[in-house]
Amino acid sequence: MPNRMKEFRGMSDEQLSLALKDTEKHLFQLRFQSATDRLETPSEMRKARRDIARIRTLQREKELAKLGGLTTDQLGTRIASLKAKEDAGLPGKRTAHRQGARLTRFYAAKGGKFPIAPPVAPAPAPAAAAPVAAGASTDAKKPEIKKNAPKGSGK
Repeated sequence: MPNRMKEFRGMSDEQLSLALKDTEKHLFQLRFQSATDRLETPSEMRKARRDIARIRTLQREKELAKLGGLTTDQLGTRIASLKAKEDAGLPGKRTAHRQGARLTRFYAAKGGKFPIAPPVAPAPAPAAAAPVAAGASTDAKKPEIKKNAPKGSGK
């Protein structure tokens, strides 16, 4: 199968991702045929799985090559932003956690120092002082917070 690997190496990132989707779709169809006892060549499933593994291996090699060109500061900011995404609890936090763990290992191998400082956010601009009308309070009706409120349905 070296010919297949050479063929994959000549592809761009977009072409590799398209080939991966096509191969995964083909594997799904083969599994469906296998379940309905219509699969004529069972070796096709093995070939499809191996092609998927080859494509993913090449994608990872390309990713590592890109990361190798980054400085430890750039890696640190990427790790901090992934950590912030993970802490936010939004969808995609598991992927952010996995990517952050990979980058942290890569960061340590490059000689980065822990703990990683979060990226510096720009300071908010000071608000312009608005003139206060005569007799108006700056503490405009704040809602009361009950400190010892019972927990539960609130009845």
